[in-house]
Amino acid sequence: MFNRLQILRSSGNESCFLWGPRQTGKSTLLKHLYPSSHYYDLLFSEEFERLTKKPSLLREEILAMEPHGPIIVDEVQKIPRLLDEIQWLIVNKNISFILCGSSARKLKRSGANLLGGRALRYELFPFVSKEIPNFNLSRALNNGLLPRHYLANDPAPLIRAYIGDYLKEEIAAEALTRNVPAFAKFLEIAALSNGEIVNYTNIASECGVSSVTAKEYFQILCDTLVGCFMPSYIKRPKRRVIHAPKFYFFDVGITNVLLKRGEIVPGTEYFGRALEHLVMQEIKAHSHYSGIEYPISYWRSASGLEVDFILGDHQTAVEVKSTSEVQERHIRGISAFRDDYKPKRSIVVSMDRRKRIMGNIEIMPVMEFLEELWDGKLM
Repeated sequence: MFNRLQILRSSGNESCFLWGPRQTGKSTLLKHLYPSSHYYDLLFSEEFERLTKKPSLLREEILAMEPHGPIIVDEVQKIPRLLDEIQWLIVNKNISFILCGSSARKLKRSGANLLGGRALRYELFPFVSKEIPNFNLSRALNNGLLPRHYLANDPAPLIRAYIGDYLKEEIAAEALTRNVPAFAKFLEIAALSNGEIVNYTNIASECGVSSVTAKEYFQILCDTLVGCFMPSYIKRPKRRVIHAPKFYFFDVGITNVLLKRGEIVPGTEYFGRALEHLVMQEIKAHSHYSGIEYPISYWRSASGLEVDFILGDHQTAVEVKSTSEVQERHIRGISAFRDDYKPKRSIVVSMDRRKRIMGNIEIMPVMEFLEELWDGKLM
């Protein structure tokens, strides 16, 4: 058991939702943190069938218990009607719950009771560098950071199964889309846009669907936490800037397999793209796990100057370069942003061996950047 970061920051008797894509380790974490809690796993067919037929069984059974810690309901989105029973128990019996699942989309689409603000909301991401003893950057870039994949010597078959069984079939099974072949094709095309500004028209054309459908497919990925949009930083622009968002999948290993990248090695274009993606994953997880929830955006001028990540309200600007020696040509974008917005820190994350300063720009080896990020020194 790796020491996952303590993301459940609730105290006392507060109930919460814990969301996260499959295989991020939600069930393992909860069983580790609450070994004495009563656990309802709706992936078990018998449990699913009896509570589907009669949701009130949950209330009746819990009233007969002497709970030791919160009641855990895993895959709660599979039976939305359970939430009415859960709310009654929270309000009338002061019983706390941890409601775990891979997506709130089905609950929202069905008009289910989301407990009216009575439950906090947390997310569990794939591993982050701080959770892994002797973190191996090359392994993370090649395998991704889903626990099972990171630890595997040959992750490709596992990732292909994950894509086939979860990203295609299960999303379809949740009635999020009925056209599985088109959605499977969309996943491959969307991977080409990973870390790029999304062009719905081009993607729709390649998938053989409408632009409206392509937008809906992207929204499915976001709602199921399989991907996310990153907005453009457009506050007080001093030059013309791009407004459209970028898109990222939730894990670099998934993108590698969708794109058939093969081995990710230094000095290649794939290495640079994977490194940027990994840094994005770490920053996104830190924003949530730290409790700060600072916004993350990117900046690109109409002339092509760009900064990969703007943290907060331009407190920190971060550019990722896979080169082993950052040079003047690598810092043009972040220098322009610094001239316009005067961020507190301007950092180029790279494969340089040692930290150094170029003008007012910090050149920082990637491992040192990750340490400062998780030590809370960047925000």
